[in-house]
Amino acid sequence: MANTKSAKAKVREINNKTEINKSVRNRYRTYIKKVELNIVKGDKSSAQQALKSAESEIMSAVSKKIVHKNTASRRISRLVSKIKALK
Repeated sequence: MANTKSAKAKVREINNKTEINKSVRNRYRTYIKKVELNIVKGDKSSAQQALKSAESEIMSAVSKKIVHKNTASRRISRLVSKIKALK
């Protein structure tokens, strides 16, 4: 456990940042799930609409350094290819 005043402050700071990061991560995962649900339903147009908002949310997480840029690009690419595969 932290002994000094500065160490205790750092623990509080880390806890606050962890909560913020969790909420952002949860938010972008929710947007991805919305796209995947539309893909499973087979609704191409609503899947594309959901992808637009999901892409924005994912890139927002990238700018906050919660997700790596390549990881985000890979996820977006896979979603796009799944949507293209719909008929």
